[in-house]
Amino acid sequence: MKLDTNARYAKTHEWARKEGDLIVIGISDHAQQSLGDIVFVDLPKPGVSFKAGASFGVVESVKAASDLYLPVSGKISAVNEELASAPETVNKDCYGTGWFVKVAPENPREFDSLLSPEDYEKTAALEK
Repeated sequence: MKLDTNARYAKTHEWARKEGDLIVIGISDHAQQSLGDIVFVDLPKPGVSFKAGASFGVVESVKAASDLYLPVSGKISAVNEELASAPETVNKDCYGTGWFVKVAPENPREFDSLLSPEDYEKTAALEK
């Protein structure tokens, strides 16, 4: 399982990484491997606000559909439009070009309460 050492993680397998004033959100390598081949991603429109832990979208694979949960409260400032026509990008590069949304955080301290890469690795290992 690959980890992004610059990211923090939610127990629901989303990662969050600070980029300037925004937080970029995606799913972990563990999550994309568990899902298998991703065939569809449903994401919100920019400008919509969500609380931490709220479902903000859905990712579908050949195996299942899974809700996506926002790790931090905030307003969606950008959506990865490329995933509409190339959802498999999440499988190929979940920490890079396979990101889902960029969020303007409502409470930047929520980021600090997310799991470190080391703690997430331990949590994900318990699911195997």
